Amino acid sequence: MSDLGLLLRKAREQRGLTLDDIQEATKIRKRYLDAIETGDYKVLPGSFYVRAFVKTYAETVGLDAEEVLRLYHKELPQAPSPETVASEPMLKPRSRSVQHNDKWGKLAVNSVLWLFPLLIAALLYFYLVQNPGDDAEERDNSTDITSETTLPSSPPASPSSSAGGSPAEEPEGSPSVAPSSSPSPETALTLTKQSGTTSYYDVSSSGTPVITITLSGTSWVGVQENNSKGKYVYNGTPKTDEKLTFDLTGPLYVNVAHAVNASITIDGVAVDDEEASGSRKFVFTPVAGETAGEE
Repeated sequence: MSDLGLLLRKAREQRGLTLDDIQEATKIRKRYLDAIETGDYKVLPGSFYVRAFVKTYAETVGLDAEEVLRLYHKELPQAPSPETVASEPMLKPRSRSVQHNDKWGKLAVNSVLWLFPLLIAALLYFYLVQNPGDDAEERDNSTDITSETTLPSSPPASPSSSAGGSPAEEPEGSPSVAPSSSPSPETALTLTKQSGTTSYYDVSSSGTPVITITLSGTSWVGVQENNSKGKYVYNGTPKTDEKLTFDLTGPLYVNVAHAVNASITIDGVAVDDEEASGSRKFVFTPVAGETAGEE
């Protein structure tokens, strides 16, 4: 038995109290009271409770509690400061929370920095696919001076009569070759100039020529008045096998993104596209001229 326990026990016995009486008065369990008297402080739930129980026990048996704690403070286990015990678990979670938030914040910023260039690239790709003719037009305009080549007009149609007025006779067995520039007696196409991927045609007809564009696959088509800077008559991607028709009352600029998927005719006369796989541009200009059969 410790000195403190002996002091408390004598004071209790002098008052004629039992441990049950102390338990009833202090609401401290009897086994804890017995542990205090025997000095077995390990039985108590913690060092902080030892001092509190001893103080309550001393006051119940009529002793000066503060004096008892001062005299026997070396015998009692030292209790940690409540502020220190309470503050440590609060600081640690806060530190982990801040680190966790910083980690996710940096990850979000890095993700935005990586996704922004990808978004710009996607927008540029979408714009170029939907409007493939604009860049090609700029390239043609910038190379007109150096690449323009004037081609001779197609040979005139063979005369229908000889100098004496009688029809000219062709040698027997020789093939009849019709000029490519005027395959129809009603409408004649003459290639006047080739500049890069742009072909210039003069179109003579007895009436108003009609341009027909037929798509066998997907291709963007642009039709503008006069030239590449003119007002759009048509701007879009027609469906496959869809036919587009335009009256040639004035010069028309036709831009086909994928010429291999398009067929162009004027009054049924096919326009030679040279089986180009890329984009092709055409400028069709109606000209006044005599049709076949007129003098």
